[in-house]
Amino acid sequence: MPSATMPVLSTHGCAMPQIGFGTSQLGDCGDLVAAALKLGYRHIDTAWKYGSEKGVGAGIRASGVPRGEIFLVTKVSHENLRADDFARSVDESLRNLQVDYVDMLHVHWPTIDKIPLAETMAALAKTKRQGLTRHIGVANFNIALMEEARHACPEPLATLQAEYHPYLDQRRVLDYCRQNGIIFTAYCPLARGRVFKDPVLAGIAEKKNKTVAQVVLRWLVQQGNIAPIPRSSNPERIAQNLDVFNFTLDADEMKRIHALARPDGRIANPAGRAPAWD
Repeated sequence: MPSATMPVLSTHGCAMPQIGFGTSQLGDCGDLVAAALKLGYRHIDTAWKYGSEKGVGAGIRASGVPRGEIFLVTKVSHENLRADDFARSVDESLRNLQVDYVDMLHVHWPTIDKIPLAETMAALAKTKRQGLTRHIGVANFNIALMEEARHACPEPLATLQAEYHPYLDQRRVLDYCRQNGIIFTAYCPLARGRVFKDPVLAGIAEKKNKTVAQVVLRWLVQQGNIAPIPRSSNPERIAQNLDVFNFTLDADEMKRIHALARPDGRIANPAGRAPAWD
């Protein structure tokens, strides 16, 4: 069990628990979501594209944790960014989850040069005004798209969800988010397992008597304004990933982890969908 209270990141009236449970590629994940909630997670991340929404909904119901205590996130996929398609996708997600609202709704990927961003942002804002989501954000946008989205959206964007781990330098995007009151949600925080073979991270983990995953997650949360969403199908690791608030990394350790970033470090980069990254 976690040894310390979960910090909350706040902006624009949004209060997001700093570590979430990710469900990408977990499929029928109801048992895992229920286990995560019983362990103390209160931030659950899913998406229409993941195919995990029904499992997430089942896990929430099985956990016995009141809906009002859970920060639930889902996303509208790039295929559904026209206004009418957007509304239908949100309705489908709520049916899958068997909830009346989500706490955060993201545009999952931008549709480059096909659908006016203003149309999508208006549809996103409308879901908030209808009470279908409490807060809104975007995922996988670069800084230029973030600027366009912020100015086109009638409601404030509270979050940007994007890839971030020790092998990817996201400091420019992080600076932008901090300057504009946007929480950065970090997916792939463990670089899809690549961190476990890293000797630098292994050495720090041994010194701290922590796992490599705990060291990486601590590096992320210690930067501030970052909410990592690790995923795992192992109950022991699910518990460990939440237990990162009872130690700190010193300045040298933080610097050594930052130095692992490399030009080819990005993992999620789908052709035809990915913007020109910063």
